[in-house]
Amino acid sequence: MTPPSELDTAPLKSSIKTEPDSDDSLVDDVEMSLFDHLEELRLRIFYALIAIAIGIIGCFFKVNLIVKLLERPAQGVKFLQLAPGEYFFVSLKVAAYSGILIASPFILYQIIQFVLPGLTRSERKLLAPIVLGSSVLFFAGILFAYGALIPAALNFFIQYGADVVEQLWSIDRYFEFVLLLLFSTGIAFQIPVVQLLLGLTGLVTSRQMLSAWRYVVLGAAVLGAVLTPSTDPLTQSLLGGAVIGLYMGGTGLVLLTGR
Repeated sequence: MTPPSELDTAPLKSSIKTEPDSDDSLVDDVEMSLFDHLEELRLRIFYALIAIAIGIIGCFFKVNLIVKLLERPAQGVKFLQLAPGEYFFVSLKVAAYSGILIASPFILYQIIQFVLPGLTRSERKLLAPIVLGSSVLFFAGILFAYGALIPAALNFFIQYGADVVEQLWSIDRYFEFVLLLLFSTGIAFQIPVVQLLLGLTGLVTSRQMLSAWRYVVLGAAVLGAVLTPSTDPLTQSLLGGAVIGLYMGGTGLVLLTGR
């Protein structure tokens, strides 16, 4: 028969022995999950950079076609290479922007795959429409700039000095103008997505968004002046009007969610 003293101390000894093991395993799990997380982030960034490099290289081989496409809004204008190698560096710049644009869906996919495990079910349901809406709005902004803003700005400059100045433009300055306007407009078209996120998180309500319409009009005018590299009022008005329309559309989306 076991003595009472041994029966009393046996459970105590086993509990003392098992508790440090469970604590150690918990610490190891946390450390491993952190290292796994960092390793996954490194891989996602590496895959995104590979996609960008492939996109840039592919666009560089077709850069002449891309350049001709971007030159279409400036009909009747002759482009000059004002320094040795200027067109080569312009080609690199155009290929870089185009490659990033082509690789953007894959980059977005890598971001989603990295963020997805840490989201709840309700957040995952909202992720797909937000990402899809953001992508559609970005490309819609690029198309809007290419089809409306750039032709309007170029026509203004061409017509303004048509009688006294021959239109000979630096190809480097022209593509700085075009590429900046394309991507800045695409970013400006993300306004409804930002509004929806603010509404879903409860930081701003639809009523507060509507009450701030005066500041929105002023901000749209300032944004149009800042984002458009030209100084003509027509381009600034077009972009400012688009910003106001996007803001009102975003307010309507927030209103539909009941916020």
